[in-house]
Amino acid sequence: MIIQIEQYIALFFIYSFAGWLMESVSDTIRKKKFVNRGFLIGPYCPIYGAGVILITILLRKYREDILATFFMSIIICGVLEYMTSYIMEKIFKARWWDYSNRKFNINGRICLETLIPFGIAGTFITIVINPFLLKYISMVPDLVMHIFTVVFLAIYFTDMIVSLKIILNLKEMSREFKDNTIEISDKVKKIIKSKLRMYRRLVRAFPRIKENVLYNKWDEIKKKIEESKEEIANKIDTSKEEIISKIDISKKKIKKDLKKLKMNLDRKSVV
Repeated sequence: MIIQIEQYIALFFIYSFAGWLMESVSDTIRKKKFVNRGFLIGPYCPIYGAGVILITILLRKYREDILATFFMSIIICGVLEYMTSYIMEKIFKARWWDYSNRKFNINGRICLETLIPFGIAGTFITIVINPFLLKYISMVPDLVMHIFTVVFLAIYFTDMIVSLKIILNLKEMSREFKDNTIEISDKVKKIIKSKLRMYRRLVRAFPRIKENVLYNKWDEIKKKIEESKEEIANKIDTSKEEIISKIDISKKKIKKDLKKLKMNLDRKSVV
């Protein structure tokens, strides 16, 4: 049983890497510069690994029925992609991909244009690739499989925690500036400078979050900065008025004192 679970884990990482490689190469060719696709920092897209594992487990009985495997692969991949898009949007308040401009889409989360290739790939994987991979994975010594499983899961979950923290920082940036002080601008610059490299990678991988997350948060921060400037300007104006008022009072007092002093001197001179 342990070996079977470890084989599934191995398949998960193999297909996660294959999915990352396919998307990264495709985007790199299209944009003519390297694009590290995927939500995570490492070279893997878990949605591909999860999709293949679901297909492998759920369609085990239908391996001999190509038509059933094809349509059920479409359903499994479609549900997985839709739910992933929905959950990520709820967590991060941003649409990471959008098929609204494509025909036969459902809420812009999935579309027929991508589901058909998923069905073809799922069928090919179930009937041809999985048996081939599992044949060689089963030949790997138990100790090596144990080490592989522990090491890769540790790396994966560490990556997951770090990547989530980076993205959640986008939401927390605006919360850090509760006090309206002139230090806000410096804090913003410092935070953006320290995290910009990671954000830039995610923007290249998912261009939509640039407008949905980065720009929205930056707009919030700029608004806070402007509010802070206005408040500081108002405080300065108020302080100026108070100072001018105090100066006027002081002038009147000095004039009054000088007048009294002059009168006293005049009296003494008469005496």
